[in-house]
Amino acid sequence: MKRVAMGAIAVAAMLGGCATPEQNARYMAGHYRAQADIVNPAGEKIGTAVAEEVDGAIRVIVEAGNLPEGPHGTHIHAIGKCTAPDFASAGPHWNPTTHQHGKENPAGPHAGDMPNLDVAAGGRDRTIFTLPGGTYQQLLDEDGAAIVIHANADDYKTDPSGNSGGRIACGVFQAM
Repeated sequence: MKRVAMGAIAVAAMLGGCATPEQNARYMAGHYRAQADIVNPAGEKIGTAVAEEVDGAIRVIVEAGNLPEGPHGTHIHAIGKCTAPDFASAGPHWNPTTHQHGKENPAGPHAGDMPNLDVAAGGRDRTIFTLPGGTYQQLLDEDGAAIVIHANADDYKTDPSGNSGGRIACGVFQAM
């Protein structure tokens, strides 16, 4: 009994410093999901992203529309803030492992590096990707996290952002 109580206290202490009591309760109950409404610089909703912890990784499902045709770098950023028009408030890529950017970089990738969205002629794309590094608790730490869509394709190797250009859309993850 004493070991169980000590374990519960340790888990509560670990979670308590980084999340709200509501988020902690969801985490303890096994609900590891967050959603972001993705907006453009005008504040119009153009998509949704859902992040959920699955088997020790973060699966991200992105559905977006009203974007220019072609490939667009897409990343999880370290700060849950999306201030238009440039979304610089989202900070750098989410990188709890302190690697460099890109799956093709020998010192990479960041935990928040995702594949490019490949937007069709109709302006829409849907992608599902699993981020192997990091946990839900790291993702929704005290300053949160955001998803950012960039103007250009990510080259998957150049640090810090794959030469993916300006930030054209952003969404803040909120616990569900």
